[in-house]
Amino acid sequence: MKKKQGFKVSRVAIPVLGTFWLAVTTLPFIFVAFMSLKTQQETFVNPVWALPESFNLSNYIEVLEGSFLIYLRNSLFVISTSVIIIVLFSSMAAYALARLKFRFSDSLFALIVAGMIVPLHVTLVPVYLMTRSMGLYDTPAGLIGPYVAISLPISVFILTEFMRQVPKELEEAAMLDGCGPFKIYWKIFLPLAGPGISTVAIYNGIMLWNEFVFAYVLTSSADRRTLPLAVWDFQGQYASNVPAIMAVVTLSALPLIIVYAIGQEKIVNGMMAGSLKG
Repeated sequence: MKKKQGFKVSRVAIPVLGTFWLAVTTLPFIFVAFMSLKTQQETFVNPVWALPESFNLSNYIEVLEGSFLIYLRNSLFVISTSVIIIVLFSSMAAYALARLKFRFSDSLFALIVAGMIVPLHVTLVPVYLMTRSMGLYDTPAGLIGPYVAISLPISVFILTEFMRQVPKELEEAAMLDGCGPFKIYWKIFLPLAGPGISTVAIYNGIMLWNEFVFAYVLTSSADRRTLPLAVWDFQGQYASNVPAIMAVVTLSALPLIIVYAIGQEKIVNGMMAGSLKG
């Protein structure tokens, strides 16, 4: 009887907790979307959670007629380039650390993983000075370098665990066929690590898409800024255009929502594969 009662409680508790968590995570997006449809006057007169008086798209028109598309272009270029470099470098490093036996390999892996505990803001001043001295300040490369550096430790850690689980028989068969280390990596390990690579790419893409501090410090020109800085166009010294800022946030979140909706199965499969293999 106790088993049946526990089973019934779990059947009720899980949907209730799931519904509660869905509401907690969805309400902020609903709030932002409603605020973006209001006028500036409505935000001062009506209650915060009041519905918009009309379906007002003037804020979106104002945002799109401004510099938003320039910020979007810069973000797409910087993030896509960074993610490609991160996946390429981290997968090669993971293959070397997982399958190639050389001196101090374990120490090198531990050193790379130790980079995950370094606070990003500690590196801000050195990165700024290095970027200035190299002539990369206020350029896309000035952002791509730090983005790749801060993303490599977690990416190498994830992919190393994936590549350690590839059967040795496949590697030995490829060596008998005359394949070298790079060909084995490219033809065997890279395709088999597909779930891990998808997880790394989507995770880093989302994280870097929302990155603000480095973008704010390492860029100064309006045509070099990325999307998180778009909100500054609608923030004055004494007042802020709150509905327009909410419109910027909504438009900025849409690409992430679309990407996650398309790639959520790959993320879940990648995380589950890693947990089962680990």
